[in-house]
This record gives sequence, C-alpha cells and structure tokens, in this order.
Amino acid sequence: MTQATSAFRFSEYGDASVLNMESLELVTPAAGEIQIEQDAIGVNFIDIYHRKGVFAAQLPLPAGLGMEGVGTITALGEDVSGLAIGDRVAYVGGPPNAYSQHRNLPAARALKVPSDLSSEMVAALIFKGLTVEYLTHRCCNLGEGDVVLWHAAAGGVGTIASQWLASKGVSVIGTVSSAIKADMAKANGCTHVINYKEEDFEERVKEITNGKGVDVVYDSVGADTFTKSMNCLRPRGTLVSFGEASGLVDALPVSMLGAKGSLYITRPSIAHYTADRGEYEQAAENLFAAIRSGAVKSPEITTYPLVDAARAHTDMEERRTTGSIILQP
Repeated sequence: MTQATSAFRFSEYGDASVLNMESLELVTPAAGEIQIEQDAIGVNFIDIYHRKGVFAAQLPLPAGLGMEGVGTITALGEDVSGLAIGDRVAYVGGPPNAYSQHRNLPAARALKVPSDLSSEMVAALIFKGLTVEYLTHRCCNLGEGDVVLWHAAAGGVGTIASQWLASKGVSVIGTVSSAIKADMAKANGCTHVINYKEEDFEERVKEITNGKGVDVVYDSVGADTFTKSMNCLRPRGTLVSFGEASGLVDALPVSMLGAKGSLYITRPSIAHYTADRGEYEQAAENLFAAIRSGAVKSPEITTYPLVDAARAHTDMEERRTTGSIILQP
C-alpha cells in the first residue's frame, strides 16, 4: 500500500504566505538513502533565503524546504552501511525537505545521535552548532586572547558562538537590538555588548579596542553592517560574511581591502565545510563534546507545530524570537 506524508512546498518565491502543506507520496528510499520519521525540525535563516530565492543558485520550483532535523530511521535503501532501522539520526544538508513528517535522505548526511542528547536539543543545535564549529575552528581558528565582533549575538548562532568562544578564552564583542537581548548576550559570554539601536557599533568597537580593531568580524546581517564591519578590523583582520539578513552586500572593489589594512574577506558555506564525510563526523563530535562539557548549553527553544511553519518564518524575520526555533510534526 502506498504511504503518504505531509510536507511543506512552495511554487513561487516570496514571503511566508507562499508556503503550503501538501500530501505527498512516501516513496521507497533509493540506493544510498534512508527514510526517517521526523521527531524535530530546525528552522534557520537559510530556509528564509531559499523561500525568497535570494541565492544565485535558486532552488528549482516547486521545492521543499528545510535543511536540518532529527528522526528515527524507518527504512534503508540498498548499499547503506553503518546505519540500522530504529537508529536516531540528525542531519544537516541534503535535498531541502526537512519541513515534513517523513522524508528520504542521503545516508551520507545522517549522524547518529548520542543517547544522552534529546531530539529537541539536537534539532535546535546541530545546524547552528556545526555552523559555529566551522566558523570558529576551521574558517578562522580562534583561541586565547583573540578578540572578535559578532553581530546578532543573541540569535541562535550568536548565542552558541558566544558560549563556545568564551570557553576558549576569546573576547567577544556582541551587537544586539534591545536591552533584553543585551542581557542575554552578556549571560552567554560576551565580554562587551553593543545595542546598535542606541550606539554606533563602529565607534564603540574602536573605543573598546583602544583603536586597534578586532581580529575577526562575523557578519550575518549583510547590507546594513558590512562596510562598518570592515572598519572595525585591525590591519590584516578577517571579515567573515555568512548571511544577508538585511539584504545583499554591494559589489566590493578588491583595492579597498588594501586601503583598509590588507584585510581578508571570506563568504563561507556550511556545504563546503561538511562535504567530506570524515570532516562532517568530526565536526559533530566536536559539537557533542562541547555540549557535554557545558561549553555549549541547551538554547532557549521556541517550538511551533509543523503546520505553523509560516508563522515561525514571520516571527523570525520580524526578530520576535531569540535562541533556536524548532518545528514538531
């Protein structure tokens, strides 16, 4: 008998109203795939970018949505080894289709979830945690005495980053949009917090660093902050641009990097930092170890039923949420 599942799809790019829940046939997993029944689904800004079609390589429409989840394996395709029916797994990446009750997934993206970690916590942490892992361990390997500026420090990624970096002896200057979020950022390890609604973050960073600037700026905001982020760097510092929440960054003359202090700029993607299976597994082990040690704590989690995915998107875009968002089928 043919099985069916419910999943969100969209047929045009746009605001959250383009998302529609549909009943889809649940097909047998192909060779190299697994089938999972989902327990918890992570919501990330990359989902909003996909929905809006802001990437140059847009998803072909109609498309599913969602890059992160935790579930239990219910079926195996041919040529799958190291996994078994009943295993609980987490995943980041693969074809976007996480906003669903059940789904098929390339086995290469499945990570076994340790029994001492809950599905909800892992779904809230795995994408954001692996993002922080590659940004702070491999994109730039930070350690004792380094100073960074992290925009949106009270958000899901910023919260994890502030905790993890503080445990490594890194000084974090975090930017936030409210007094409540400032308190959260301080509690999560930020050495200094700047409310950009009340202060000019570029001027404040220069005051905090006595004019020296920071070693690295992590900027997921984009258009509204990019130029001033460059101005916050020390000579030969690095700007890591990993999102465009406020819009795309304008084209940059390469000569400007020299004029501003022989700067480095990178636009990394988690896809390239987890493409190698061994590196992907090691990054997950680093994250799980950080959770167990207390360096990364369970975030504040806002939970929505899967059917309310559009509302979750709207709340995230309007910055009504803090910490991590998950959907539950």
